Order: sequence, then C-alpha cells, then structure tokens
Amino acid sequence: MSESGNYKSQEPGSSRDLPSINQPQKVEVVVASPSAEGEVNILGELAIFVLRVAFSLFMIHHGLEKLQDPEGFAEFVVGKYFGFLPGDPIIWTFAAGITQVLCPLGLAIGVFARLSALGLLSTMVFAIYFHLIDTGFEGFPLAVVNDHNYAFELSSIYAAISLYFLCSGPGRLSAFRKKNKVTYYPKGAK
Repeated sequence: MSESGNYKSQEPGSSRDLPSINQPQKVEVVVASPSAEGEVNILGELAIFVLRVAFSLFMIHHGLEKLQDPEGFAEFVVGKYFGFLPGDPIIWTFAAGITQVLCPLGLAIGVFARLSALGLLSTMVFAIYFHLIDTGFEGFPLAVVNDHNYAFELSSIYAAISLYFLCSGPGRLSAFRKKNKVTYYPKGAK
C-alpha cells in the first residue's frame, strides 16, 4: 500500500517478488494421495492392515520353530545348504529365528515397518534359495505337483508381501504413520 492508502501495482519481475539469489531455497513437495483431499479408501486401508497382521502372525511360527530346535536347523539346513556363509551355522540360525520373531511384531504394529519388511525379505530370499536348491523349480509354472504346491511357493509369496511393505510402508492404520512429504534441496543448496 502506498502512503495515500491506494494499492501500488508492482511490475512483474520486481525485486520484492523474487527470493534472494544468494540464499538456498527449501522446497517441500507433498506427494499426491487420496488423503490430500480428505478422502480415505477405508476398505483399502483395512485390507492392507489385515494383510500386514495376518502375514506377521503366520511368519512368527517359522521363527519359533528355528528357535525351538536351533541345532537341528543349523545342521540340516544352514550347514548343508548355506556352507558359503561365514561363521558357525548356529549363529545364522539364531539370526533367522530372531528376525522371524521380532520383525513380524514390528510390522504388525507398524513400528519400523520398512526395516521389519527388509529383515523378513532377506530371510525369505534365503528360504527361496534353499527350496530351489533342494527341489528345483518343479516344472513351475504349469506343472501339477504331488504336494499341490511348489516347495518355494510360500517363501516366494512371503517375499512378495515383504517387498510390498518395504516399498509402500505399513499403510495408514499403523502406530507410526509418516506424512507423505518429501523435502528437496536444489543442487548446491543445503
């Protein structure tokens, strides 16, 4: 406003419109999501929650089995199929068992969900390797197998679910949900 009370029109490109060139500029980008407009796909979020909790509940018993008989798993699985791993097989057995007990808890609650999914994905990659070395592809994808499913099938499905949660996060129905905001600093600005 000018002193006379009238608005002054500023010409485009005047110095008051532009930020200082010498100061770094911080740009925040809000990732588009249905929640940005206040709409939430509650059935979709509920389905993600159910998948996360069910997957976690089914995964825990695999870890408990390893911890119940660590010597047997270390000898007949880790020692036999994973001889390339450094150290004692019992260490890898406990690492896998603890991962398969703690990570499902974190994923189910939504605490460190991506880190938990990464831990579970890593154990499933080893499980897929074990099954493929032990039984091969068994004629995948068109063969009819005697046991009604491929030996590596469950591990592959678990790996795919883990990869989903690693990439997408736990969903909105979780203990620690982050906002979909990314802070970007242009080149040279910090």
